[in-house]
Order: sequence, then C-alpha cells, then structure tokens
Amino acid sequence: MRRLRYHPALRALVRETKLDPSKLILPLFVRTGEGIRQPIGSMPGHAQLSVDLLRQEVREAADLGIGGVILFGIPDEKDATGSDSYSDDGIIQQGVRAAKEAAPDLLVVTDVCFCEYTDHGHCGIFNEKTGRPDVDNDATLELLAKQVVSHARAGADMVAPSGMMDGMIGAIRGALDGEDFSHLPIMSYAAKYASAYYGPFREAAESAPQSGDRQAYQMDPAAAAAQALREVELDLAEGADIIMVKPALAYLDIIHDVSQQFPGVPLAAYNVSGEFSMVKAAAEKGWIDEQAVALESLTAITRAGATIILTYWAKDVARWLAR
Repeated sequence: MRRLRYHPALRALVRETKLDPSKLILPLFVRTGEGIRQPIGSMPGHAQLSVDLLRQEVREAADLGIGGVILFGIPDEKDATGSDSYSDDGIIQQGVRAAKEAAPDLLVVTDVCFCEYTDHGHCGIFNEKTGRPDVDNDATLELLAKQVVSHARAGADMVAPSGMMDGMIGAIRGALDGEDFSHLPIMSYAAKYASAYYGPFREAAESAPQSGDRQAYQMDPAAAAAQALREVELDLAEGADIIMVKPALAYLDIIHDVSQQFPGVPLAAYNVSGEFSMVKAAAEKGWIDEQAVALESLTAITRAGATIILTYWAKDVARWLAR
C-alpha cells in the first residue's frame, strides 16, 4: 500500500477527496450602523458587521472564489414575533440588498428563523399554554412564509430555514411560489440537532433563549439515525432542494447515512461555531496546527458525503488552497 504514498505527486494523483472553495459558504453577521466591526469574542477573526462593511466582506468572498455567503441579521430592537425578520426594511433585507450590490454574481443565502429577532430567543411564536418553554408550530409557519417572501423581494438567491418546525418547507415553498418566486431554491436545515456546539454562535447572533432550551423542536443528539433520515425525507417531499445536517463533525455518521439514502440530492453540512472555536482556542495555545486541523476536518466532512460546507474557515481555506 505504501507504493502509492511515497511520492507527493502520487498521493495527489490518487486522492479522491478534494476541497474546493466553490463548495464553501461563509456565514456572516450583519447589524445596523456604519463603520461597525464588532469582534465576536468566542469566534476569533469574525465580527458583527454594519451594512457598509458587509459589502467589503462580500466582495472579498467573491474574489476568493467562495461559493456563497449566508447572512444572519441582528436587529436593533426585538419583539415577541421577531417582526424585524419579515420587515422589508429589516436588517437582513438591508444586508441582502447590500450584498447583491457589492457582488451581483455571488450566491447570497439567508438564514430563515426567529431566534435572532425575538425578545425571548426562541425560533418562533412562543407558546405559553403548555406550561413550559415551547414554540407554537403552526403560528410560526405563517410568519416563516412572510419572512421568506421579504427575503426574496430583497434579492436573496436562496433561503435556508433553520427552525425545525414541522411543515416549514411546505409552507415556505407555497409562499414563494404564490409570490412568483418559484425559481428560488430552499436549503433546509433538515437534520438540526439540539447541540452544545452552538455556544459561540449564540454570542455572535445574540440569540440565546431567555428561558428553557430548544430541545422540544431541534433533534435529540441521542436519537437514532433513522429519525434524521425521516426528517430529510419529509423535507424533500415538501419541496426542499438542498438538505443540511448540523452540526457536522460530531454527526459524520448522519451525513454519511443521508448521502447513501438520498443519492443525487445536494447535501450540505454546517461546520458550526463550537467546532471552529475549539480549534482556534487550541491553536492559540500552540497545542495544534490550526490550518492542518481545519483542512483535515473539512476533508472528513466532504469524505462523509457533504457536497456543500458552511464554515467560518471559508476565506482561510480559499487562501490556504491557493498557496
């Protein structure tokens, strides 16, 4: 077996798993104001950006050949229904318009959820009737429909619902089709787990729940893989065009199972904030080589079956591979 490993050119020749910046999506956080680059303490190298600085970041991503960006909005004011998320002049809508002006050919994706916009931090209309922190599923679907239409009007190229509401893909597909946006694809967070790896993101998006947690609607990490497959099957039946597994590294088995069960369906994986920040922290202490570990991790996600990766390393990877 070592005969195919002794020479660098041979290793490259027989290598089947290759990273490509065009397969990566860079998450970005946009807020109101001007000239604001608010560093995210738990995510070194990343920041909340005002709309004017978002333009620069988007142009840089396009110049690096990255496949696209996904935008998360941070409003000035939050309320019970997350109304800024479906306002035509909301922060995410401003961000989309700015991104498309800055780099018209770059794919601009919007996260579709409510946790960044609600004063309670949950992913939909808060339901107090159950006696425990929960979300009213069907009432939330109505607002998701309003949200995606406003994103589409702003110029989004694709929407990515992340709330794990039952029936959300059907509601979103119907809303887009009904407003003549039938060409817009949906990338569904089809198998999103109630994971401990999201901590840094909640600082970045200012989206931590004010009470309770999200285990009543996001998947149980200990659930059988078959539950993830069922979630994916339901979303595809409702009209999802791309499906996603989140997080990535702790769920490589799920990524592999989904890729095998649904061949030919584009499969995304979200290399989440906790996965990113752990490597950053260890690298800062000199315990590991950040570049080597990041590339190995993303290669593993690709080998497991993901064809698209959302990662905070997108710009770094583009530069590393270019060198």
